[in-house]
Amino acid sequence: MLKVALTRAVALSVAALACASAVAGAPSPDADAETTVPSGPPKGYICGDKAFTGSGPGFKSSQEESEEAAIKDWRDKAGAVFADADWNTAKDPILECVKQGLYSKCFATGVPCHPKPKE
Repeated sequence: MLKVALTRAVALSVAALACASAVAGAPSPDADAETTVPSGPPKGYICGDKAFTGSGPGFKSSQEESEEAAIKDWRDKAGAVFADADWNTAKDPILECVKQGLYSKCFATGVPCHPKPKE
């Protein structure tokens, strides 16, 4: 009886490890919830020394609206450093979104950059 129970426990452990390995290798269902832009600013740009995070107010019913709100909030905060700061030229930009039911909230983080002054 003990031998049967021990055999079942070992078999279940092996099955659990196999499932965990298969799941770990598969992309998560929310893998598309995180969007990143290529790191670093374009040539000819200088960057600030501090990253800002914008999220916008509350949860939105559309992930696109939530992404736009996060980027707008980031632009507002980054504008304190460079008035012409743009998300498309940010250094190390990360756009992450979380979902709660049918709603989402996104967070845009990056270092603001702007064109170098012409000499």
